[in-house]
Amino acid sequence: MKTIVLKFGGTSVGSIERISAVAKIIREAKKEAFPIVVVSAMSGETDRLINLANEIHENPPKREFDALISTGEKVSAALLAMSLNKIDVPSKSYSAAQISMRTTSQFSKAKIINIDFTRIEEAIQNNFVPVITGFQGITDDGDVTTLGRGGSDTTAVALAAAMKSLRCDIYTDVDGIYTTDPNVVPEAKKLDRITMEEMLELSGQGAKVMQVRAVEFANKYKVPVRVLSSFTSGAGTLISLEEPDMDTMEKAVVSGIAFQKDQSKFTFQGVKDSPGIASSILGPIAAEGIEVDVIIQNISNDGKTDFTFTVSSTDRKTVEAICNDQLQDLDYDNLLIDNNVGKVSIVGVGMRTHAGIASRAFQALARASINISMISTSEIKITLVINVDDVNNAVQVLHSEFELEK
Repeated sequence: MKTIVLKFGGTSVGSIERISAVAKIIREAKKEAFPIVVVSAMSGETDRLINLANEIHENPPKREFDALISTGEKVSAALLAMSLNKIDVPSKSYSAAQISMRTTSQFSKAKIINIDFTRIEEAIQNNFVPVITGFQGITDDGDVTTLGRGGSDTTAVALAAAMKSLRCDIYTDVDGIYTTDPNVVPEAKKLDRITMEEMLELSGQGAKVMQVRAVEFANKYKVPVRVLSSFTSGAGTLISLEEPDMDTMEKAVVSGIAFQKDQSKFTFQGVKDSPGIASSILGPIAAEGIEVDVIIQNISNDGKTDFTFTVSSTDRKTVEAICNDQLQDLDYDNLLIDNNVGKVSIVGVGMRTHAGIASRAFQALARASINISMISTSEIKITLVINVDDVNNAVQVLHSEFELEK
């Protein structure tokens, strides 16, 4: 039987009225293929649970923390299943544990290992629409884990891959993917289509429409994804597995601009320049499951160099602790930590065939008196680290420079 996975975010199931509206969307989708539904917690619920945990304990045990914040999805899943049954669409809710969604044991940042979709297939064969809790999984020891913010997207794409579904539709409170955040640039344009490669870069650099791990999953297992609104009708944005033709690439050099404000920059000054220095610094950080993004090592001078990298501000305290506890024997002069930085990234597959994009970006920011402290590039991306107070202005300047509103 052909299936389609529908994922609904927190705002889409944020009230009884919204849940009722979502039930009707699912009923309509059933005309195309049999729906498998994934839900987030009702909007604001996860934050409420996190606040409760922090009131009890300033550093809650990670196992109990995940056990707590995973409860929000169970509520929305059960309520949506009730709503579907009310409109004569037979449905059953399932927790991730009930479908044996096995994950690693890294609490709050767990990764999916495998899914036993036997119960899902049984539900479908008996004409029940399965409504599954997103964002969570279970370890081999039976402990509940969570997949990190936006983890319901990953749940949905993983299910679509496992079930070989036609497509994975991600329903949000926006009607697709825009050239940048419309809250920062009101003239931002909705994209009808974007490549998986571009979406990977945009998500990885701060675009909040989809979790980057979900896009990685979709790319790896060749799952077409569509992002659309549960509030308004429309086709949304298709994240395509196909490369655009050359004519399209010529027209759209830059597809979008992503940004992140929650960044911290660490600089080891005067590090002894010897083989393995990068591994010595970044190894213990990677062991904690912390993602390091922009990395710069200066040219050696008198046997010493400066080594700089950025991490998410949510990981700042952990990285500080690692620097103080595990890197005491590292030979360096000083450690500088800057919590007032942000990142702006220009993304587009058309950049492969066009020179001078970086130069145009640098000139536009210079005219706006915005200083760049770090630069990182790839084939289809340029990432600039700047002062966090300049981020919004930089996004507006670059969006205008590359005429993305047209």
